[in-house]
Amino acid sequence: MTHYYELYRRSSIGMALTDSLDELIQTSHIDPQLAMKVLLQFDKSITEALETKVRTKATFKAGHLHTYRFCDEVWTFIIKNPNFKLENEQVHVDKIKIVACNAKKPGEAEPTKN
Repeated sequence: MTHYYELYRRSSIGMALTDSLDELIQTSHIDPQLAMKVLLQFDKSITEALETKVRTKATFKAGHLHTYRFCDEVWTFIIKNPNFKLENEQVHVDKIKIVACNAKKPGEAEPTKN
């Protein structure tokens, strides 16, 4: 079984799904095992959708690198005052968190070298 990163569960859509599943469990409409299957499918589906459906490109100029860390093969950056350039607009935000994971899925074998 292929494993996918769970980081999208902390997005607004992932949190809404988790809240809904918790409510369904609390009201005995589904059991926790089904909720886990739904979350695993969400991890797979959101990863594949973002990989194949999103075509918009964005670039950014970092203001100030506030924090960075590397743990369990995942980089996390917190950048203050970045400026983003999208297709037809520029956006300034106070702070952004960037989480960068290895392109290979967790548990996937390393490519063989010839």
